[in-house]
Amino acid sequence: MRPEPVEGEEIAPDLARRELRADCSRCEGLCCVAPAFARSADFALNKPAGRPCPNLGPEFGCQIHATLRDRGFPGCAVFDCFGAGQQVVQVTFAGHDWRDSPTTATSMFAVFEVMRQLKESLWHLAEALELLPAGPLREEVEQAQALTAQLVNGSADEVEQLDGAAHRRQVGALLAQVSEAVRADVRRRGADRIGADLIGAKLDGADLRGISLRGAYLLGADLRGADLRRTDLLGADLRRADLRQARMVNSLFLTQPQLEAAHGDARTSIPPWLTRPRHWA
Repeated sequence: MRPEPVEGEEIAPDLARRELRADCSRCEGLCCVAPAFARSADFALNKPAGRPCPNLGPEFGCQIHATLRDRGFPGCAVFDCFGAGQQVVQVTFAGHDWRDSPTTATSMFAVFEVMRQLKESLWHLAEALELLPAGPLREEVEQAQALTAQLVNGSADEVEQLDGAAHRRQVGALLAQVSEAVRADVRRRGADRIGADLIGAKLDGADLRGISLRGAYLLGADLRGADLRRTDLLGADLRRADLRQARMVNSLFLTQPQLEAAHGDARTSIPPWLTRPRHWA
């Protein structure tokens, strides 16, 4: 049974996010080449930046995709580029193959790192627009969305030279204002726990409605049956968190990678624009 949203509010799905979803068939395995991997609980090997993962096939497909978690690559299973891969390959570089030359590869990988930050920002800005009524704050979000979209469509040189982290921080500050506005009328909300160390915390059944857990470390936290409606989860680390039966139908700024990194079940309510991870079954 789907839990009722706080004070009767429910966020409608955003069909405009279609271009912010990864389409690996239009990419060239950039996420398997550009980033560096460090051998850890998330990756079974060390891989320097710019070197193809040994599991990357000649047609840019992962050869162990169906068994990534079993083979020691849960970090790959939870990765989402928010459509940055196909944008870089098909638009920024007009379909060029990074294998054609070292110069193309170096530039493409650098652009991909910035592009992912821009695309993720667009994802969150799209949600912010769904949350806000007409007014000055909504206008600011619309302006930020337009600027970010303009940056996404810049040339390779323009994107590569952009300080993606700085732009992301600016968007993050704006999203913090959105979060506060949306959570302001949640009754009896607790204290915010921004950036809190909640690793392994016992929060089963906790009423966390309307608080900010932005950037909180919730690795392995027990959130079974917790009420996370209108809770700000932007950047919260949910790796191996137990979300079984948690109420997250309108959690703020929750992403697919966060769900993929956690454990849940059929009774975990999630926003309608996200997908219940297969491994939850």
